[in-house]
Amino acid sequence: MEYNDNFTNFHMDAIREVGNIGTGNAATALSRLLGRMVDMDVPVAEMVPIYEVAGHYGSPETSVCAVLVRTEGEFACSLIFMIDAEKAAIMADLIIPMDISGMGESEQMSIRDSALAEQGNIILGAFLNALSKITGWTLPTTTPAVARDMLGSIMDLVASMFGVIGESAMLVKTSLHVKGLDEELGGTVIMIPDPGSLECLLAKLGVL
Repeated sequence: MEYNDNFTNFHMDAIREVGNIGTGNAATALSRLLGRMVDMDVPVAEMVPIYEVAGHYGSPETSVCAVLVRTEGEFACSLIFMIDAEKAAIMADLIIPMDISGMGESEQMSIRDSALAEQGNIILGAFLNALSKITGWTLPTTTPAVARDMLGSIMDLVASMFGVIGESAMLVKTSLHVKGLDEELGGTVIMIPDPGSLECLLAKLGVL
């Protein structure tokens, strides 16, 4: 089932429920990692054509960080956690146990990328755990990869890599609220199912 008029509100409600559970799981997991309370707003979930994802996220010139994993098996898909670059640095610094301000820019970026990969993997893993608990599926994932670039460039790359795999993407937008921080961190989870995976999921959820 690709993105078209046959994807109804009934189907979308089932997907939103997965997003709600995944967001709750992610908040709990991040709270344990950070040692402080983390809340996430009720997520906004929508299905869009993969080539229109950038327009739904923000300006193509926005500098972002993205964490990517893939899962195979009964629900094969690509998962991306996307966050603004400046807020990604704030998020990464929450778990870096040292002062890195005196290091070179490349060293700081490398350390922050490692921290962000861990955090992004936890968030994406929380969504997959939600799917696993609901469906009973085993969903092994690849090692997370981190990319930094303008939003338009990253999404062009994603579309070129995965457009041949699936034409639809599910966006789950939320905001992270970390105790002790004055600003919201935001964040978007993008799920790109392989052909046939979405039908399998909806059938498992009893809505297809």
